[in-house]
Amino acid sequence: MRVEYVFGIFDFGVFVKNKKSYYYIYLFKLLKDYLEDDMNKIKLVLFDMDGTLLKERGIFEIAKKKKFVKKLEVLINDKNLDFHERSIEIAKLSRGLDKNDLLKIFRKITLNDNVEYVIKEIKKKGIYTAIVTDSYLFLAEDLKNRLDIDYVFANNLIIDNNIITGEIKIHNKELKRDFYSGEIYSICKSCVLEDLCKKLNINTNDTIAIGDGKVDIGMLKKAGIGIAFNAAVEVQKNADIVTSDMKKILEYI
Repeated sequence: MRVEYVFGIFDFGVFVKNKKSYYYIYLFKLLKDYLEDDMNKIKLVLFDMDGTLLKERGIFEIAKKKKFVKKLEVLINDKNLDFHERSIEIAKLSRGLDKNDLLKIFRKITLNDNVEYVIKEIKKKGIYTAIVTDSYLFLAEDLKNRLDIDYVFANNLIIDNNIITGEIKIHNKELKRDFYSGEIYSICKSCVLEDLCKKLNINTNDTIAIGDGKVDIGMLKKAGIGIAFNAAVEVQKNADIVTSDMKKILEYI
């Protein structure tokens, strides 16, 4: 309370004749500015990968090249399977494929406009970055390294001697339900946000999450600022910001 009182005196411009008193009030003002800046500062930005950092979706580009698009579409639209079960079945479509072949396909997917610039600007400010995706870990890690992102969270496609086995260890091991939709996704993105904030000792209000799909909504709603990027209407309705310009993020950091 005493500190707030001194701030109040300074802010209202009370003239202090005593130079020593003025000096101390000036120091308190600097401290106040620092604390306010720290309170308002974003400390972590979480990105979805497919459709957000990347223009296309990795599994679809792989399916096109490896000719299993129809099988993929059947599984995606199978209402008899929960979302995490679909991920398990979709992983089987890549059985026998070479990891390096998939990486070559993945690396040809174009980044969305200004992604590299935005991430560089974010990192200049000392803000943590993370990829949170329901895609595969070895693909997401490749993108993480290319963009110099700090953390990555994804499903682990099992690979043996560079050959994909068709098995997968989903990130959402405990099968937690999404707090927004109640669905069980292969990765609980809002859970990732909360866990990473605990690890970094960050308040969830000091985060930005950006994504385009229904699986991202929980993460967008948990974050201090949720940004729907090139997103479907349902995602837009649950976001704080709606945009098709990646540079929009820079207005909030």
